[in-house]
Amino acid sequence: MRENQKLIAHKGRLKEWLFRDCLPIWWSYGADLQIGGFYERLNQDVSPDNIERRTRVAARQIYSYSKAKLMGYLGECDGPITQGLEWLDTKCLNVDGYYSAVLDAKGDAIDANFNLYDHAFILTGLAAANQLRPHDLHLREQAEELRDRILADFAHPIIGFEEANPRRLPLKANPHMHMLEASLAWVAAGGDAKWLDIANSIVHLATSKFIDTSSGAILEYFDGDWNPIADKQIQQVEPGHQFEWAWLLLKWAKISHDNSILPVAKKLVQIGETYGVDPLRGVTFNSLNMDLTPRDFSARLWPQTERIKAHIELARHFDDDAEIGAAQTSAIKACDGLGQYLNTDMKGLYADRMNEDGTIINESAPASTLYHLVCAIDELNRK
Repeated sequence: MRENQKLIAHKGRLKEWLFRDCLPIWWSYGADLQIGGFYERLNQDVSPDNIERRTRVAARQIYSYSKAKLMGYLGECDGPITQGLEWLDTKCLNVDGYYSAVLDAKGDAIDANFNLYDHAFILTGLAAANQLRPHDLHLREQAEELRDRILADFAHPIIGFEEANPRRLPLKANPHMHMLEASLAWVAAGGDAKWLDIANSIVHLATSKFIDTSSGAILEYFDGDWNPIADKQIQQVEPGHQFEWAWLLLKWAKISHDNSILPVAKKLVQIGETYGVDPLRGVTFNSLNMDLTPRDFSARLWPQTERIKAHIELARHFDDDAEIGAAQTSAIKACDGLGQYLNTDMKGLYADRMNEDGTIINESAPASTLYHLVCAIDELNRK
C-alpha cells in the first residue's frame, strides 16, 4: 500500500516523540519505585499526583512498554513491565482470583469489586507481555485461568458478560469492546481457540444488539436483555468508540477471514467523521445524542488516537487507490488533531482535555492515556 508522504512524516514525528520524550518520563517519574505500581497522573512539572490508583493503569503500562519494545524502543522496558506485573500479582490480586479495581497510594484496596473493564485490560496487558516474553508460560497460564474464571462466573445468560454478581445495570458496550480487544490480542499471540470464540461472540453481540437500527451507531447502555436504554439522559453515542469499534471489527475481519463486517466498520467510521469531528478545531469531540447531534462538545485526547487507528486499518482493507488515499488523508487530519494535545511545556507529557473553544486545559496528565498513544503509534508504524 503506497503511503502519503505527509502520513509518513507524521509517523516519524510521533514515534520519535514517543521514544525520545514520552516513554522515559513515564518510567522515570510515573513509576513508584518505593511502593510499587504507577502513579495515576503526573503534573506538568512531572511531579506525581499521588492519589488512589486504578488497576487498569498498571495493566495499560504493561501493555505500553511491551508494545514499545516490540516497536524497537531501546530505552528501559523490562523494569516497567516487571513492576506492573508484580503490582498486579502482589497488590491487586484477591483471594477469589480477581483483581481489585482501585487501591490507595499505599497499595491497599479501596474497591475490591470485580470490574469487567479492568479485567479486560489485565488480559490485554498479559497478551502484550507474552508477545515480548513468549517463553514465559506463566503469563499465558495466568491469562487463561482468569479468562476461564470470568466465563464461569460472569457469562451473560444470552450472550456476552455480566458486570457484577449479583447483576448491576445498565450493561455497557465499552467493557465488551475491550474484551474483544483482549481476545484478539491473544489470538494474535497464538492463544487457544477459546479466545477466538469470545471474539466471535462479542462481534455478534455488537452487530445484533449494540448497533442502533436507526442510525447505525454503536450505543453505550443496555438493559439486562441487551435492549438499548431508551432514556435520552442516559443513552449516548461516543464518536471515539465508533472509531475504536471499527478498528477492532476490521482486525476481527482479518483474523477470521470474514469481510462481511466491512460495511459495518465503514459505517461506524463514517458516523464518527461526519457527526463526531469538529472541523474548526480539527478534533473528535466527546459525545453525541442518540439522534447524532452534539452532546458534549469538549474533546479529550484519546478519541484522536482512535480516529487514527480506524482510518489506518480501513486503508489496509481497500484496494481502490482513491479510497486508500481518502482514508490516509483522514488519518493525517487525525494526526494533526492529536498534535494539539502534545504541545506541552514539558516535552513527553500531554494534555488530556480541550474546551469547546479550542483552548487546552492546563492540568495533570493521566497515565492511562499512554496506552492510547502507544496503540495509535504502533498502528501507524505497522506494515
